[in-house]
Amino acid sequence: MSTLRAVRTLPVRAAVRLQTMQGGEREAGMTTAEYAVGTVAACGFSGVLYKVITSDAVLSLIKGVISKAFRLSF
Repeated sequence: MSTLRAVRTLPVRAAVRLQTMQGGEREAGMTTAEYAVGTVAACGFSGVLYKVITSDAVLSLIKGVISKAFRLSF
């Protein structure tokens, strides 16, 4: 029974493989380029976030929140 299933699906698998190969050649570098752009964007965003968090205004705000939290009595 499994042999029949394999014989029936063999032409379908071959057709899918041919379509993938034909379409893949035209856009071979697209996923690599998209990953590169995403990586550069993530690095840029992390640089901006680092500068914001280490700024004097944000550090004083964080210190104020922490000092108020320690003054609370439970």
